[in-house]
Amino acid sequence: MPDTRLAADRTSKAEQACEEIWMLGQPPLQDYLDFVRHKVINGAMLSPKKLVDEWRIANDYYYDLEESEAGIADKVECRDLDPALDSLAKKAMDSPQYRNTFDTLPTTFAMVELDRLVVFQPHVARHFVETLKAKLGPKPSPEALFDFCLPLGQPDANVRIQRVGSERYTFQSESSDFRFHEPVLLKPDQITNYESFGSVAGIIGLVVGYGPNFLTVLRSDNRLMLHNGYHRACALRALGITHAPCLVQTVTRLDELYLTAARQVAKNPAFYFKAPRPPLLKDFFDPKIRKVLPTSKLLRMIEIKFEVEEHEVAE
Repeated sequence: MPDTRLAADRTSKAEQACEEIWMLGQPPLQDYLDFVRHKVINGAMLSPKKLVDEWRIANDYYYDLEESEAGIADKVECRDLDPALDSLAKKAMDSPQYRNTFDTLPTTFAMVELDRLVVFQPHVARHFVETLKAKLGPKPSPEALFDFCLPLGQPDANVRIQRVGSERYTFQSESSDFRFHEPVLLKPDQITNYESFGSVAGIIGLVVGYGPNFLTVLRSDNRLMLHNGYHRACALRALGITHAPCLVQTVTRLDELYLTAARQVAKNPAFYFKAPRPPLLKDFFDPKIRKVLPTSKLLRMIEIKFEVEEHEVAE
């Protein structure tokens, strides 16, 4: 008789297996090697020399693109939003996601060309891209496309919360946008359905959740860099959609870039905003650059720890 337990175990592992799409040839090489070694299934058994050779070939290909596609990022299209979508844009601007996040730099909504967006993130999860493709469908209405790119509702992601100690909690989610927000001081009347054994003087909340999940780009001179929404941008491009509604933030100097951009971008802005041919979104679909790696299902975990001390002090 077949071992049903073994079959079930194989099924479970198959269901948890995922694939990550990597854009080879982009520095730093060590990040790619570390990812393969620690997160790819049987990655520690793969030849580092072969991995470096594949990466080098892609890196050489980028040098060829610097000649054949020099200046391509400076020709990205950025169109005005259709006036029919103004009401949706106003709704987004009135939301707390917008008001509490995009309150520093000049921002606007626009239809941007996807292929020529500069990118800094070298990999995306294939199953997330496929899930988003199925969710949107091949021929969305302008309104459906706007809501997909600039959603205001709760993300479709389960969260597992576990108490792992008297003063420790863990939060787990499949979403890469899962994050710690901030500590907040709350008044007793801000909390419902809580019954204490005594009167409450104040409440400290440690807030965990998601960021404003808007498709966001940074504009510097003639270039647009994809800042947030990599999986949705890849899903749109895979569906054949060439332009998408985005929130555009404009930076005019390095200090402003430090306020918004990812760390690797702020550390090396010339690579993304001045190089003849930086990495672009369309590179995720170029077979000479793209590599699909099998990985285990990855979760993002946030651990919250707190400490309580009591003292007697003179008034």
